[in-house]
Amino acid sequence: MDSLKFTQDVATYLSSKKAEDILIIDVREKTALCDYFVIASGRNTTQVKALCENLEEQFSKQEGIEPRRTEGVKDGRWGVLDYGDVIVHIFNDESRLFYHLERLWDEGANVTRVE
Repeated sequence: MDSLKFTQDVATYLSSKKAEDILIIDVREKTALCDYFVIASGRNTTQVKALCENLEEQFSKQEGIEPRRTEGVKDGRWGVLDYGDVIVHIFNDESRLFYHLERLWDEGANVTRVE
């Protein structure tokens, strides 16, 4: 799997499902954990759950790509889908403001905003 293409596909899919404030963060030079983070927001817990579940289903059925693990999806405050080289974080607004992951990884040139 090409991690950059997969990252872009995930961000495009989330955008098509009305996720908000979507960022791709290149963390290859910062951690051995993964290559990219995709960070997005849903307007409420219902949308966060739906975005996580639909994303997982889309790539599982269409691409045969399964997350290694998922966390927090049922609560709908912060869902994490770990695809190995790409980790997807989908927050509700309150949790995103609280954790503010972008702040930890942002150096300007390594962040791409997806419309």
